Amino acid sequence: MVDGRAAGYSPTVTVIGEALVDLVAAGKRGDFHASPGGSPFNVAIGLARLGHRTSLMARLSDTAFGGILRDHAAAEGIDLTAAPHAIEATTLAVVSMDADAQASYDFYVDGTADWQWTAAETARVPVETALLHFGSIASWTAPGDEHILAIVTELHRRGRVLVSYDPNVRPKLLGDPARARRLIEQCVAVAHVVKASREDVQWLYPGMSIEQVSTHWAGLGAALVLVTDGADGAHAFRAGCAPIARPGRRVDVVDTVGAGDAFTAGLLSAFLRRGVLTPEHLARCTTETVGAAVDDAVLVSALTCRRVGADPPRALARSTDRAGAPLSVQDLRFADRS
Repeated sequence: MVDGRAAGYSPTVTVIGEALVDLVAAGKRGDFHASPGGSPFNVAIGLARLGHRTSLMARLSDTAFGGILRDHAAAEGIDLTAAPHAIEATTLAVVSMDADAQASYDFYVDGTADWQWTAAETARVPVETALLHFGSIASWTAPGDEHILAIVTELHRRGRVLVSYDPNVRPKLLGDPARARRLIEQCVAVAHVVKASREDVQWLYPGMSIEQVSTHWAGLGAALVLVTDGADGAHAFRAGCAPIARPGRRVDVVDTVGAGDAFTAGLLSAFLRRGVLTPEHLARCTTETVGAAVDDAVLVSALTCRRVGADPPRALARSTDRAGAPLSVQDLRFADRS
């Protein structure tokens, strides 16, 4: 069994899902700024900035928008070997902010590149993958979702790769909670770590508490369920263990774009730094380890909220003896700071 803490070993994290362009209002009405986005894409960026070998499997269009996505990922040092060149157009999301800096999205998704996965494309998961993250719109949008589910199911069956999932619920696209539950629960059943927001859970399961939903998801097979709670932090649930509630970090919020994705990147990074790379490792995690990982995730997410758009922090080099220690603000910086 591989131990990620062994000297010289650097595990690969693979992220599979959509990479789209966010059109964010800029200046006068009708002006927009095009920014790389999409939940899986943001998670990959976050992981790479936190110092991890990251492979992105996204169908990147051979268009101007697709070029923006490919160039941005490559500049972050992300491996795009398994990212197909797509002939379809890039998915677009028009981002709006309310008075509380909460983001909402209008999507342009018909026939775009992100949903056209084939079995041959999803089979290109790098063989060195230790941890795989999937989710968001690509995990529940036909026709490609069945191919993503098939490869994740196979990796889960083999039991050697730790699988992470975030449904990233979008009610405007999912339409009906009953339909959404069916699509999302089949993904929960093949994931070891499942993260969702309180808003996701409440829309999917009206009238149920986050504790009830987490118990339900654990019954489907999830070993660890995380529910983020905005400024109030996050909750972690494991079967047979007491729930863990970790507080939020108070920051001056500019916007919340990419905050959930930054949380996911921070959480997975925390597990990687502590050598949690297999389902067996996760099963042996202590309450203290899980709580510390959630604290790291909350910090990375909170700092991202201090920036415009999905712009997570980078990790500074840490000494070997601090590799498994909790993150602090001093461990992180942003791209435009020395």
